[in-house]
Amino acid sequence: MQAEVEKIIKIIRPAIQADEGDIELVGVDESTGIVTVELHGACVTCPASTQTLKAGIERIMRDRVPGVTEVVEVNALGMSEMAVSL
Repeated sequence: MQAEVEKIIKIIRPAIQADEGDIELVGVDESTGIVTVELHGACVTCPASTQTLKAGIERIMRDRVPGVTEVVEVNALGMSEMAVSL
């Protein structure tokens, strides 16, 4: 699954870079199907980055890579957004 996810990231990276951003694969949990990525550049402060992540990147991954269930982003501190709750 990891190799397939990496191929998809290579395909979508130019579109993200065209908007002054970038995407990095952090990990793939094959048991849960969760792909973790880190967004860089303009994506960090862009108010549409969540929409890009869920409606764009996650949709493409789920359509093209069997077993992918979700794509989550780590924040600048390296912690999953879902895990951060104070």
